[in-house]
Amino acid sequence: MDANTNLARGRTCYADEAWADAFESLSAAESSTPLGPDDVERIARSAYMLGRDEEYVAGLERAHAMWLEADNVPRAVRCAFWIGHSMLFRGHHARANGWFSLGERLLKADGRDCVERGYLLIPVWLRQMGDGDWQSGHTTAAEAAAVGERFGDADLLWLARHEQGRALVNLGRVHEGLRLVDETLVIVESGALSPIVRGIVYCNTIIFCRNLFDLRHEREWTDALTRWCDRQPQMVAHIGLCLVHRAEVLQYGGAWTAALDEARRASERFSQGVLNQIARGEAYYRQGEIHRLRGCQAEAEAAYREANRCGFEPQPGFALLRLAQGNDEAAAATVRRAVAEHTREQERAALLAACVEIMLAGGDVDDAAAAADQLSAIAEHQESDVLRARAAYSFASVALAKGDPAAALTAGRRAWHAWQDLEAPYEAARARVLVARTCRSLGDGDTAALELDAARAVFAELEAGPDLAHADSLAPREPGTETYGLSERELEVLRHVVGGSSNRQIAAALVISEHTVARHLQNIFAKLGVSSRTAASTFALEHGLA
Repeated sequence: MDANTNLARGRTCYADEAWADAFESLSAAESSTPLGPDDVERIARSAYMLGRDEEYVAGLERAHAMWLEADNVPRAVRCAFWIGHSMLFRGHHARANGWFSLGERLLKADGRDCVERGYLLIPVWLRQMGDGDWQSGHTTAAEAAAVGERFGDADLLWLARHEQGRALVNLGRVHEGLRLVDETLVIVESGALSPIVRGIVYCNTIIFCRNLFDLRHEREWTDALTRWCDRQPQMVAHIGLCLVHRAEVLQYGGAWTAALDEARRASERFSQGVLNQIARGEAYYRQGEIHRLRGCQAEAEAAYREANRCGFEPQPGFALLRLAQGNDEAAAATVRRAVAEHTREQERAALLAACVEIMLAGGDVDDAAAAADQLSAIAEHQESDVLRARAAYSFASVALAKGDPAAALTAGRRAWHAWQDLEAPYEAARARVLVARTCRSLGDGDTAALELDAARAVFAELEAGPDLAHADSLAPREPGTETYGLSERELEVLRHVVGGSSNRQIAAALVISEHTVARHLQNIFAKLGVSSRTAASTFALEHGLA
């Protein structure tokens, strides 16, 4: 095809969001005839959507020079801003600041009032909010929104309003901030924004909702992002992040196999572009979480290590894996370090529920109670249903360990109903196991059995092996079943041994001392005629005791 045909085809493909075809045709046209800066920008934006960051920046640099030559300073400054924006998110801070400074100098010398002055406020609010100065960030974003509205620039207007919403939430005005976020979703889905800005708003908002532990908003935005990605089969740039978000939402919803598939796709197939590189570490972490919950410890460890290599700290999953492997001391040391290191509420909240579980497994009830109290305080401040559910579960666990089953039952049921309302079956089933334990402590064996049966059905469907084994260990045996002289408590201890639990973990689960666990084990070995935990586990499996 000649240059004119390639150019026309490239423009059509660009309008149709067929990014690979647009990039190929426009590049072919440019190779045989000079293009104007508008078309060079189309090449650059197509490269961005394909995850080709270097070619994106190179195209913008060419367009910047062409706009300057044409004495169109505002358009040259717009290119300078987006080059700086790309550099900033790729970690090239000096070059980013250089392009932003160049844009400011050009506008100052030009003297015209233009919308690009609003775009150059974006790095200002990013710096302010990054430093935790949410009030100044909100003020700057509001100023930029006013510029965008005055010039009719939807991209700037809604980038700014979205950031106003984030600032308001962090200023404690949660409902007001989320209303802006909801309004932004309507605008994004209307098609009013350019493709690059739509992708940025989608991904930033989902990350924002995740940081708030707002599962409902995260689900809605992830569904919208998925629909947008599905309409652009040639897009690469945002696919990795989309798959990671989908994996997390699917995992919460109990679709673990689908979640694992999406996480694998993100880590294996979409590595091009800075956004996909960011997503890879979390994609490996998500794989590790599902493997751990299914009892596939070697696969979980390998995935966590890959996440770490990609720059994503695999916590609290890695600490919980060490707990599942019986290495209580390593688990406790890791989670203590992680909690101490992270000072922001949102970061600590992601760790505290695991901290409670690990501390209780190690018999450290006081530290578990302190972590549960911290989580409760953060949950109330953040107004998050997810955090409230986690806090209720943690409080119930601590109350049961302290010998207060009545308080544990109230909080446990609150956690169960909260997770049910959030449509999170695994977390709801875990809460039901906790309710079953409290009912048994209160002498209500029938209700305990009902709760365990309901939880076991969920664990079986999810293939959550460790949780299923734990629930089985709590279930009463049918009358007349051969027990080989073992008492009901000894059978409970034996089932935990089969599940791979350490003495400390068994003690925490059954709310007894480690000394008592050791005594039960001596009795079990003697009655079964075995001399090791492995032999006892084998006997139990062969004779239907577990």
